[in-house]
Amino acid sequence: MQNQLPKDPVILLSVINTRLRDYYSSLDELCRETGIRKEELTDALGRIDYEYSEEQNQFV
Repeated sequence: MQNQLPKDPVILLSVINTRLRDYYSSLDELCRETGIRKEELTDALGRIDYEYSEEQNQFV
């Protein structure tokens, strides 16, 4: 993951969901345009029991 992303998974959740809501139409688009590795992101948020919902375009 990029260095500017928070290491705390709860803060990371807030940052990513805000970016998804405000700037990106999908997780794939966010990852492609920011260089964030999708697997690292989904693993980090999965550790706190959050999964990406394509329908909502959010981690829930």
